Amino acid sequence: MHFSAVSADAMSPGNFTVSIVIIARNVEVRIVSCLTSVAWAHEAVVIDNGSTDRTKERALKADVRVISSNETDFAALRNIGLAQTKGDFIFYVDTDESVTNELRDEILNLVRSFHPERDAHVYTVRRKNIYLNHPWPKDEYLERLFWRPALITWRGVIHESPITKGPIGTLRSPLLHNAHRTLADMTVKTNSWSEREARLRLNAHHPRIVPWRLFRVMATGCMRSYFRERGILAGTVGLIESVFQAFSMFITYAKLFEMQEDVKRAGRKEIA
Repeated sequence: MHFSAVSADAMSPGNFTVSIVIIARNVEVRIVSCLTSVAWAHEAVVIDNGSTDRTKERALKADVRVISSNETDFAALRNIGLAQTKGDFIFYVDTDESVTNELRDEILNLVRSFHPERDAHVYTVRRKNIYLNHPWPKDEYLERLFWRPALITWRGVIHESPITKGPIGTLRSPLLHNAHRTLADMTVKTNSWSEREARLRLNAHHPRIVPWRLFRVMATGCMRSYFRERGILAGTVGLIESVFQAFSMFITYAKLFEMQEDVKRAGRKEIA
């Protein structure tokens, strides 16, 4: 695997370059396949977010630059990637995603013919989700490819979003998102993310968790996945994923309840 160096000549008009930014944490089993799918780019930068496995080692062997950061703010991590890359275009890819050959060709053709006064400056990518090895009926559309001057910054601790300027276009070819490979993988991921989600809500002074709130968030998570996101069309996998979304919401808000109780007890001790 080899990524071409970004040179001054390469960045001349009509010959723009693409930099890949990947945030990684304890994904030694996935990092190589992700990097292989973007080996066509001019450079790739991996932001290693405190991995304790061989993620960093495998990324270095793949001939990419690795930046270590213990930031817990995902927008900050994406901004680090922006600052550390040199390409004219920045393409953000997650470790559980892979770029199809069709998307690769579409991006390269776009870059070769790009004209700032004629073309879009920000591009939405069609992401096809795969749950338990089954394609999900509904695709997502995410802003992931940016002409550098159009990307101002990222904001948001977990559900980060880009702040951009200029016209927005859409890429037709899919980005594959193998989100939930196994139930065990889903559970580990939920346990990690729910801690951050609960902490964010606690810091935002979320109202006290009472029984009806738990039922409401569980129902909302399940119904959104099963009906609005068309899980009903995915058969058994659709039902499993939708019920798991209810479970994920339950874990997040149960942890929030636990944190609120800890704060409550600490306050009582201070008064005493």
